Amino acid sequence: KTENKEQSHKDGTPSIDSPHPPTTHPPSYPSRTLNRDKELQLKEGMAWYCCEEMISWGSIYSKAQPAHRGHYHSACPTQSSLRPTPGFLLARRVVAVFNDSIHGHVELHPLLVQIIDTPQFQRLRYIKQFSGGYFVYPGASHNRFEHSIGVAYLAGLQAKTLRENQPDLEITDEDILCVEIAGLCHDLGHGPFSHLFDQMFMPQACKNEEWKHEDASVKMFEYLLEKNKDIQKYLTEMKKPRDEDDNLVFIKELIFGETKSEVSSRWQYKGRGEDKSFLYEIVSNKQNGIDVDKFDYFARDCHYLGLKNNFDHMRYFKFTRVIEVETDERKHICSRDKEADNLYDLFYTRNRLHRRACQHRVKMSVDIMIKDALLKANNLIQFEGRDEQFFTISKAKNDMEAYTQLTGHRPELESSSSELKQAKNILKRIMRRDLYKLVGEAKVGHFNNSLYCITYDYGKGDKDPVGCCYFYNKHEPQKAFHITRQQVSNFLPDCFWEQTIRLYWKSKDETHLDAVVREFKVWCYDNGFQVIFRPAMLEVKSFTGIRLRIQQGCRGHFRL
Repeated sequence: KTENKEQSHKDGTPSIDSPHPPTTHPPSYPSRTLNRDKELQLKEGMAWYCCEEMISWGSIYSKAQPAHRGHYHSACPTQSSLRPTPGFLLARRVVAVFNDSIHGHVELHPLLVQIIDTPQFQRLRYIKQFSGGYFVYPGASHNRFEHSIGVAYLAGLQAKTLRENQPDLEITDEDILCVEIAGLCHDLGHGPFSHLFDQMFMPQACKNEEWKHEDASVKMFEYLLEKNKDIQKYLTEMKKPRDEDDNLVFIKELIFGETKSEVSSRWQYKGRGEDKSFLYEIVSNKQNGIDVDKFDYFARDCHYLGLKNNFDHMRYFKFTRVIEVETDERKHICSRDKEADNLYDLFYTRNRLHRRACQHRVKMSVDIMIKDALLKANNLIQFEGRDEQFFTISKAKNDMEAYTQLTGHRPELESSSSELKQAKNILKRIMRRDLYKLVGEAKVGHFNNSLYCITYDYGKGDKDPVGCCYFYNKHEPQKAFHITRQQVSNFLPDCFWEQTIRLYWKSKDETHLDAVVREFKVWCYDNGFQVIFRPAMLEVKSFTGIRLRIQQGCRGHFRL
């Protein structure tokens, strides 16, 4: 302090502990003073940054920054290759810090904040992550909004960790930013109540159409750029690692997920070259299912459901390397051999979440009721899209302007319209806890795609997902190999897949309930399905716990 006082008196500027600190720039430190030209640049909002100076006084300077939309800013060094250009982005060229309930203080690039502040992204605040699970687990009220922010943070964290550990991969700042944007926007296309919409409602409302929420996510991202030209311009003019690379195409490919061609082994992506193939495994990994999307929703769902999450994604980041695999001559993200047990914890957590929460019998009852209400109201509620055209709930996916208005909150269902009476009656039953009753459940002894079955697995059907992963050991860190289940432990399961079918009674009239349950048991016996006994079925008089033999094939039909 004495040295600083002497120096500050010589140059005529106040010292750090002076009662009148400088007001035009952050406090001065020895040998770290800002010259007049740089002061003017800061005043004019030209977003000039010096790495060393920002690191030294960034935390002090952040205290003077105004709060913005519920989160605050802290100054930090910009990435050297992302050169600032005049415009509105420069006035906010500071990293935004979000206090996330799962990951703590999360720092996001200012461009991500611009995307978050658009109506296309803000709609995720009203889309439940867990659909009807809120009626079973009181804490499961989280939305796609916070999940998307968490995925963006983890995507950037994994990419930065790989760059720090392996500089030879030549991961650029643009690569990291694109991966973060893809993580942020990967769920833009979700409809009301998340997977209830695309897995239950849409197959019945649009029977002859194949539609996935990833398709809508890409379309919504394109619509977001169309409505926010400044963001589109920034991404278009952003520096590309190579002339043939395309940042916008790269982000869309990451959102849609990797699609491995069975016909040709040629590289089929245009966003990045084959030397960056590992980047396609960060946000949506179709090879083995290990990606940051699962890392966040496992941790977030377990937190809000009150369940234990056994998987440690931070440890996973520390023990991953990118290695070129000899079989396909591409670079893949590989784990340390001793982390195989940790990966089994990841897939076990997924299976446990589905059994205890996602496919909970009461939660599924609520989901079916919400789906029925949406089907009843499908053609009665319309959304205005482009050129003053109107679209129903199931057709809104064809127009992103209309789809932006489609969320889990619909005031129309609360109106007194007589046309919506059937849909409103179903919703009233949910609020009165007058739910559909589970009266029968059975295990399917073989894979069956002709019935609507509940599937429990480790993410890869009947396959062991760890068998699709690559590993390395510390003695040969540049050689990738597979690990068999027997090499890990003999306590691991032999079967990684199971299907069940359920019978729900919708009507309040239970006159024929016992007869239906008897027919259901006979039908299960004829088709080799094993009836499952649940205490909730005791109130059904004709139900008796019977263990049925498993047969191959599906004979006969069961109709109500």
